[in-house]
Parts: sequence; C-alpha cells; structure tokens
Amino acid sequence: MSSISRTRLVAVAATTVLAALSLTACNDGTGTQDEGHATGTSTSPATASPAPSAATDQAPATGSSAATGSSGAGAGSAGGGAGTSASRTAVSRAPASSSGPVTCEGSTTRTVAAPLTRPVNHMLLTVTNTGSKSCYLYGYPVVRFGEAQAVPPVIEASQPQAVVTLAPGESGYASVNLSATDGSGANGYTAKTLTVYFQGRSGSGSVGRAATPSLPAKGTYVDDSLKVTYWQQSMDDAVSW
Repeated sequence: MSSISRTRLVAVAATTVLAALSLTACNDGTGTQDEGHATGTSTSPATASPAPSAATDQAPATGSSAATGSSGAGAGSAGGGAGTSASRTAVSRAPASSSGPVTCEGSTTRTVAAPLTRPVNHMLLTVTNTGSKSCYLYGYPVVRFGEAQAVPPVIEASQPQAVVTLAPGESGYASVNLSATDGSGANGYTAKTLTVYFQGRSGSGSVGRAATPSLPAKGTYVDDSLKVTYWQQSMDDAVSW
C-alpha cells in the first residue's frame, strides 16, 4: 500500500472516532467534558457562591469591633462610676470632719458676769453655747478687769475631771474671787469693764474672739486676792470655791 493510501486511511479513521464522540455527546445532553474543562466549569460557581458568604462572615467581625467599642464605652462608664465614687468619698469626709466639737470662744458663745451674794465678793461667769456645734471650754477664763496687765491665777484644786463640753444651748460656769473678805487684799480698785479670753487645748494663750460681758453700773471692786476657778459643767461646782 502506498504512503498516500495509508494517510487517507488514518484520516478516515480519525473522522469516524470524532463522529462517534459527537454522537455520544448529543445523546446524553452534557456536552463534551474532560478533566481540565470539568474543573474549570465547577470552579466558576464555587468561586461565585462564597462571595455573599464572605460578606456575611465580615459582618460579625464588624459587629465584634462594635462590641469592643461598647466594651470600651462600658469601661469608660465604669471609670465614670469610679470617679463618682471618689467624689462621694470626698463629699462624705467633709461633713464628718466639720461636724465635731470646736473650741468655745466669743464668736459662738454668750458670756454673762453676775455678782454673787454668796459666797461674798464673788462673781459668776456663765458661758452659753450659741453656735450650731458642740464646743469645748478648755482650762479656765483668762480675765482682765479694766486696764489690768496681770492675769489672775487659777485655783488649781478646782480643776474638773474632764474638759467641759457644751452642746448648743448649754452653759458652762466659773467663779471669780474678786477680793479678800477680811480686807487684807492690797492694790484694790473699781473696774468698769471686763474682758474674758478663752483658752485653747494647749492651755497657752487665747483663741478666737474675747467676750466683754457688762459689769454693774457702779463697777466691780477687785484687789490682789483676785483669782478664778476652772470652767465647770455645773453652777454648783463653780460657786463652791
């Protein structure tokens, strides 16, 4: 057989195979498929299908970010709460510290000086708390009659067991021995004015405003026997000296 005949035979055989394949494809309606083409065809829907799903997956991520923001806001709120708590603690300590007793002095008390008939040559000092807080009457009254420069001594035996405390409206007392009953006192004079100074806790010097109670119009006679008692909680204790 010549080479031309063999070529024609191969061509006819190839044509017959192709025709058979075409006929098979037309019969099942799927078209011609090979591995490479099938993979490409299935990949296209697979790629298109996850796209919405991917968008959906991103939504919770955004939501998580928003939740984180909320948590941050929550932390801010908690911080605000802590700030509020600190403010309350500052406001709650101020009243506590300002509600305790203070030292009695002239601006928050009223002082009255009244001569006594018994004991003779004595005067009673009455200090009434006119303030809104309790106050302490420390020590004894530091009195000054007229222009006297010296401070009268205190009767040490009259010291009470505790500091005199006056609630609002309450009174404390001290007596003043004005002069010797037997006339033995020296350097006597008649005073027209009286100034009463209040001691602080330390007992040295005076604190606050002094009181200036009125004296009888004729004045009050004093001499070198002048001395005072400690402040007392009751009038009876004050006049017993």
